[in-house]
Amino acid sequence: MTQLSVNINKVATLRNARGGNTPDVLQFAIDCERFGAQGITVHPRPDERHIRRSDVYAIKKAIGVEFNIEGYPSADFVRLVCEVHPAQVTLVPDSPEQLTSNHGWDTVHNKMLLQTLIQTFHAEGIRVSLFVDPLPEMVEGAKKVGADRVELYTGPYADLFHKDPTAAIEMYRPAAEKARELGLGLNAGHDLSIPNLGPLVKAFPWIDEVSIGHQLISDALYLGIEETIRQYKAQLN
Repeated sequence: MTQLSVNINKVATLRNARGGNTPDVLQFAIDCERFGAQGITVHPRPDERHIRRSDVYAIKKAIGVEFNIEGYPSADFVRLVCEVHPAQVTLVPDSPEQLTSNHGWDTVHNKMLLQTLIQTFHAEGIRVSLFVDPLPEMVEGAKKVGADRVELYTGPYADLFHKDPTAAIEMYRPAAEKARELGLGLNAGHDLSIPNLGPLVKAFPWIDEVSIGHQLISDALYLGIEETIRQYKAQLN
């Protein structure tokens, strides 16, 4: 079954808006695990506008499910990941000022950079996933540089799904099937929601993991986090 990793960045954004420790990001991560999430994802940025470095260390010690740290591989980020030793690092090509991820790696143009980074993380026993656009050539490039998985950027899928669900799924089929053909693990993330998640994993049941933050936390404002996690996991079944 596809695993659900909850991205808790938005919880940290709310905390940071007022200072103090409300809501408690660490307790929220623990509760997500208690309510059935199979992973926790964080995306620390240099300005610490949501997840802080101290959060990353604390969460690693407190949870028993898979920990996924995603981010742009600056020297500070690489050092943090190697110190924390998460199960997985997801590398994204974001610039520091970006509000959110909106494109994947060019795994061909950035071959040497990615190869070096992957070797560094593999030496620490950390699985590496590369955030890529849904293009077979980018998936092939990820395989060539030694990645363990790719995470398909599903923003375009979510945008098109409202108008034409079949076309949205078929847009992703070549990349998803290329990953399976090459023996790469397959993750997916960005703008996935209760309506569009089920059809995606039904079409590509070999997706290993989905990482969901903004929409899941937004749903939790109405449903509560326990019920929200239950509903997302139901889509994965």
